[in-house]
Order: sequence, then structure tokens, then C-alpha cells
Amino acid sequence: MVASSSSGSTTALKWWFAVEMRRLREKRRISREQAAAAVKGSPQNIGHIEVGRTLPKPLELDRLLELYGVPERQEFFQELRTRAKRGRDWWIGMSDSVPDHLNLFLGLESSAVQIESWDAYVVPGLFQTADTAGELIRVGRPELAPAEVDKLVELRMARQREILAREHPPQIWSVIAEPALRWTVGGPDVLRAQLEHLRELSERPHIEIQVLPLTAGAHVGTEGTFQILSAPPELHNYPGCVFVEDRIRGHYYEESEQILQYRNDLTRLQVQAAKPGRTAALLDEIAKDL
Repeated sequence: MVASSSSGSTTALKWWFAVEMRRLREKRRISREQAAAAVKGSPQNIGHIEVGRTLPKPLELDRLLELYGVPERQEFFQELRTRAKRGRDWWIGMSDSVPDHLNLFLGLESSAVQIESWDAYVVPGLFQTADTAGELIRVGRPELAPAEVDKLVELRMARQREILAREHPPQIWSVIAEPALRWTVGGPDVLRAQLEHLRELSERPHIEIQVLPLTAGAHVGTEGTFQILSAPPELHNYPGCVFVEDRIRGHYYEESEQILQYRNDLTRLQVQAAKPGRTAALLDEIAKDL
């Protein structure tokens, strides 16, 4: 099993397949030209495989894995290839509402075994109520028509259903800065409902929510928010990625040293934040101040 959902996102599975194949080749210091010659193909075809554009034929795959020195992983890669062809992206019916840079993120997120995040400004999208999401999208994207805003809200709610309501959800650990919980996005009633929703989520066994209080002082999270998505352990050459999104596009950091830097930052934030057991009480205190 190489994904946390029953079918798996075809986008994520193809990406995992591509990264694994590229890193196996590079580890053996084999050129694309040499790999292409081994399967009587072209370097361009090897390149297409390594960016997730195409999948190799079964016999080509076995030959490449022999060349890369890992014939014992043929069964795993053949299964991964089959699942990548048969997988389905859950947002396929909403694709007109998905920005291009989010396609890969949605796939990786829906197949991750663990999702960790730091949010300094707003409640993370996975935890937002529809009213909170609607207000943030309307204000953040004033050029959108109401119907377009509604589509993006529905996309966010569908994303929550896909991640949070599945039979075997990923482990989620979220650190949220206190100011993000105090801004009255949508007004006091909307914020009260949002805080209550967070309280309910914090009681679920697979979700840990920590609040970084204002009294924490200076911290390493001042440079922006991020998410760490952990891939299944069967993917030897793809430990996961860090996703950082700005107003225009998303950025993916996939090298081990980059992931480690963000993970160390998250660990520091977790240490400075209030313990998860204090989350419900802190949310109640913020709600009383409204």
C-alpha cells in the first residue's frame, strides 16, 4: 500500500513514481542517454518518465530497475505504476476552480501519511469553517465574482472531507499563532463558530492542535507559514516535501536538508507553543473575549 487513501491520487502517485525513478538513476550515476539505450528508447522519454508526464511500459520498467541495481523492487514499482494509472484525483469534478500550482499539492496532501503545519495569520484551510473560508477568499481575492468565491469555498470544504473524514485519516499536527485565532474574520459570531470547530477537531485522536501564545515572544515562524507532507515509508527515495504558498504560486522543497530545516523550525515552534492539552481551554478563553 503506497497511499493513505483507498484509491490514491493519480497526480501524487505519478509524481512519487517519477521522483523515485529519477533518484534511483542519479544514485547510480547513469545518464538519461544510457537509460534510454537500455530500453531502446530516447532520452526525452526517460525525461518524461522522470517528471511524471508518462509511465514506462511494464517491461521497460523492469529493465530500468535492473539497470539501476534494484531488481528486488520490481513488484513494488509495478504496483505503484498500476495504481498511478488507475488512481483518481478527488478534485477532478472541480478542476476549473483549482489553480495550476495546487494540483500537485492536493494530490500529495490527500496521499500523505502525516501533515504538519505552522500558521501565523489565519486558521489553516483544513480547519476553516465555510463562513471563515468565504470571508477570507472574498477579501483576499476581491476580483472574484460571488459564484467564483462559492466554488473555491466548496473546493476547500471538499478538501476537508477528503482528508479529515476518510476511514484512515493522516496524522495532523498544527501549530497556530494566537493572533490568527483572535482576528474577527467575518465578525464575532463567525469567529465563535470557528473556535468551537477547532475545539471539536482538537479532540479527535489523529489531530494535534497547539496554540503559540502572544507571550511566547520572538520565534522562528516569523518568515511565513508552511506545511510538511510526509510520504509513505515504502517510498525510499521520496521522504516528502515542504509546501510554501504565496499569492501567486506554490513552492515545493523536497531535498532532505531543506525538509530538515523546516522540521527543526516546526519543532522549535512546538516547544514554544502551549501543550496540546491546553488547546481547548485557550480556545475557550479567546471565545470569552469576544
